Amino acid sequence: MAQHGVASASVASGGPEQRPAAGRVPALENGDRLTRCEFERRYAARPDLKKAQLIEGIVYMPSPVSVAHAGPHAMIQTVLLVYAASTPGVQGYDNATVRLDLDNEPQPDVLLCIDPGGACRVSGDNYLEGAPELVVEVAASSTSIDLHDKLRAYRRNGVPEYVVWRTQEARIDWFELAEGEYRPLPSDDAGVVHSRVFPALRLAVGALLKGDLAGALAEVQKGVGTPEHQAFVARLASKQGKE
Repeated sequence: MAQHGVASASVASGGPEQRPAAGRVPALENGDRLTRCEFERRYAARPDLKKAQLIEGIVYMPSPVSVAHAGPHAMIQTVLLVYAASTPGVQGYDNATVRLDLDNEPQPDVLLCIDPGGACRVSGDNYLEGAPELVVEVAASSTSIDLHDKLRAYRRNGVPEYVVWRTQEARIDWFELAEGEYRPLPSDDAGVVHSRVFPALRLAVGALLKGDLAGALAEVQKGVGTPEHQAFVARLASKQGKE
């Protein structure tokens, strides 16, 4: 991820710009205020770090992952990746770095993107660039970030659908981008949310909140193979043939 030849940026404390000795990369610290290039340079110098994000120009380095985050993460990841596996032309990623803009480089918990023909693409150095079609964040201890700074960054960059699972509140919110704002996507009478971007993608909110992965997967399988889903797969295949 390293980007060479980039000047260092000032840190969150507001002190003067620090210019390290030649060849020395400053440590990446929580709260640093950095450009995206400098963030990547410092992140690349910390192979011990598993996750660090740049959100609105500020570095966020999460605390160790608790089961309150890991369990829901694994469940919703499984649901979305099963849909992706059944839908040629849709790619699913877990904790992939996404270069959104010059101030934002998040690592969403899970994402789906359309490839080819979508707004997100894989760079020459194997990172995602641009806005994925669906982003999911599991918010066990990061709700304030996920529903404020990160939400604004995703909205401004045109991420069409954004899901936030607030584990402490036992709530899953699915937002769709409409007229420049994120609006809640309503569930049907059975408590199932239907994606508008990914036809036949069904999220059984009640089952997920109860920890019923089998029930959530069964709901996904109901959509796979329907005429709506088949038409979507055909459209994606047509796009791929034109690439």
